[in-house]
Amino acid sequence: MTASSGTWLGVACGIAAGAAWGLVFLAPELAPEFSPLQLSAARYLAYGLIAGALMLPRWRVLRARLGPADWRALFWLSLLGNSLYYVLLASSVQLGGMAMTSLVIGFLPVAVTWVGSRGAGAVPLARLAPSLVLGLAGVLCIAWESVARGTGAPLAQRLLGFGCAVGALVSWSSYAIGNSRWLARLQGVSAHDWSLLTGVVTGAQALVLAVPAFVLADLTQQPAAAWWRFAGVMAGVALLASVVGNALWNQASRLLPLTLIGQMVVFETLFALLYGFLWEARWPTGWEWAAMALVTSAVLSCLSAHRAPQAVDEMHP
Repeated sequence: MTASSGTWLGVACGIAAGAAWGLVFLAPELAPEFSPLQLSAARYLAYGLIAGALMLPRWRVLRARLGPADWRALFWLSLLGNSLYYVLLASSVQLGGMAMTSLVIGFLPVAVTWVGSRGAGAVPLARLAPSLVLGLAGVLCIAWESVARGTGAPLAQRLLGFGCAVGALVSWSSYAIGNSRWLARLQGVSAHDWSLLTGVVTGAQALVLAVPAFVLADLTQQPAAAWWRFAGVMAGVALLASVVGNALWNQASRLLPLTLIGQMVVFETLFALLYGFLWEARWPTGWEWAAMALVTSAVLSCLSAHRAPQAVDEMHP
């Protein structure tokens, strides 16, 4: 595979991962009777079961190729990128509102790209500045109208929500950086297998979340039809967003440097907006059109910065 084809394949995988992850934002709308903790626990329990079933035929081979350091990495990556991140994200939405949460989480591409630019031989931050500025402008457009209206929530509650959003930002940024670097030095394990292993470990962690989410909760409040819909939504999200989306992301992480993979996160926001427009049966507002144009320009600008010969050589030694 040539450097150019590898880069474009990585970008395609990043875009497809964003399309899969954007479905997560529809889950609360499709099952509004259930709490974020219940949504998170059920999603990752289903993810663990599906990943375990898919991984079973290769379990003996994979177990022989994984050492203690790999299992420790899987534990922390699963916690940072799935369990802890989603609980913090859901809590932030409940406490501070979707707009504030989106605004904070929208800094993910900036955080990951900035860290990636610090690595040896990476594309200089100055060359990535136009892309970062365009991305930030897009995020501000997405949140501007809602932030201007305010949520009416008490200040202490909004501050706590802001703290949860910052925690989610740090958690997922740490996952993206750590996962990309671990995949780069992993031998004998494919990106898809690593995603399935992450799913199994995340499923084990979800067992802990299930105690307060289901065991300690009153489960008689919802009718049987709501539970069947809840199970179907969570199984679909687990398969499409977690199994398929994470596998695509891992493939993109192996093909792209951190300075470019960070920009791929914006497609989760774009597809979440698209699904929201379809769900609400409306066209985007002027600010939302501007946001999508700016974010797309940011990714194209970042791609252009990586087309320099020295950057291509560094991406595909």
